Parts: sequence; C-alpha cells; structure tokens
Amino acid sequence: MAITEHEFAQAELRSAELRKAGHAVTARYDKRSDRIIVGLNTGVQVAFPAQLAEGLADAAPDDLAAIEITPTGLGLHWPRLDADLYIPALLQGVFGSKQWVAAQLGAAGGKVRTAAKSAAARENGRKGGRPRRVGA
Repeated sequence: MAITEHEFAQAELRSAELRKAGHAVTARYDKRSDRIIVGLNTGVQVAFPAQLAEGLADAAPDDLAAIEITPTGLGLHWPRLDADLYIPALLQGVFGSKQWVAAQLGAAGGKVRTAAKSAAARENGRKGGRPRRVGA
C-alpha cells in the first residue's frame, strides 16, 4: 500500500501536535520502588508501577531496565520483553490494549466485595451452602 505525499504530510502534522502535549525525553526503571519513571519534554515526570502495564507485569528487573524511547518520543519499547507503550495513551491512564484492559477490569470486578455479595453468601450458608453442580 503506497502512501501519498499528502497523507505523509498529514501524519507528520498529527505527530507534531501529539508531541506538543508531551513526549518522552528520559525513561528509566527504579528498582527500589518498582516503578517506570518517564520524563517529558514539558518537565513533568510520570511514574507508574510496572504491574499496571501490559507486558511488564511479570518481567524481571533487568528486563524492565532496558527501555528505549522511540525516535518521535511518543513510545517506549522494551526489546527484551517485546512490549511497547504509547505515551499519549499512558498520559490518559491507558496501560495496554483494549482487550487487556477489559480483562484486568473483569478480574478486578470479580474480586469486589459488596454488602449484597456478603448478604447473599450468608444466606446461602444458612441454606447449607452453594448447591452442587449437577452434570448434564
């Protein structure tokens, strides 16, 4: 698929606009706090726990320390992990793909304890517990 000069110019303009909002100039892993620290051209530093980001959760500290900043400054890349983060998304609190984020939210939602869940569990306990599954 060929890209026209006009499309290329439009892409460059969009990239320049994104860079104005903030792009990475430094990135490092702080082993002591287990956080990725990203310095932006605006002087702002963003730090987040490695466990929050897709592809970084179970990584070894040495692998997390090997961070590369893309030439535009809009991305971070971990070559040993084959993981990438997009800086504009990171600034919006998005730490992975839609599917990964949905899975994380679903897992967290299943662990939530509410008064209604507690009451239902107590009621089931009074009745002898959860009914056994019957094979079909």
